Amino acid sequence: MKLKIVKYGDPVLQQDAPEVTNIDGQLVDFVSEMFDTMYEAKGCGLAAPQVALSQQLFVMDVSSAHETKDRIVCINPQIVETKGSIVGEEGCLSFPGIYFEVERPEIVTVSAVDINGKEFTMEARGLAARCILHETDHLHGRVYLEYLSPLKRDLIKRKIKKKIKLGEWE
Repeated sequence: MKLKIVKYGDPVLQQDAPEVTNIDGQLVDFVSEMFDTMYEAKGCGLAAPQVALSQQLFVMDVSSAHETKDRIVCINPQIVETKGSIVGEEGCLSFPGIYFEVERPEIVTVSAVDINGKEFTMEARGLAARCILHETDHLHGRVYLEYLSPLKRDLIKRKIKKKIKLGEWE
């Protein structure tokens, strides 16, 4: 089953999500649906708030093969350390068709819990680091617009308002 991805403007995207307290069969099924939704939308990461579940959980797969071994589930993630800085193009499934350059740390270390309830820590760089940071932001009510200058942010917001008015933002 494909989940509905909420668009910018939905209040769930601007809320601090509570921690996941119970990993059960229902959550395992939901995570599977999140991966299906992410792959269908051609994304590499998807946070629970983006599919209207206010919980600290995201899924990611930055490979092009979409094999089970490449899937990463982060429950209650905590950014432990970041290093360096790099500018790269970024998009978001909750902002369809909108891409811009965002400066983020080049390397990130994250600790989280996997879908089996096991704690883990991993270091990532490049696209994987960008994805972890982007999705973790979603869990704290932050969106990538916040990394833009006020002028650029205003331009994007006006572009979105125009799409809403034309019925192109659903």
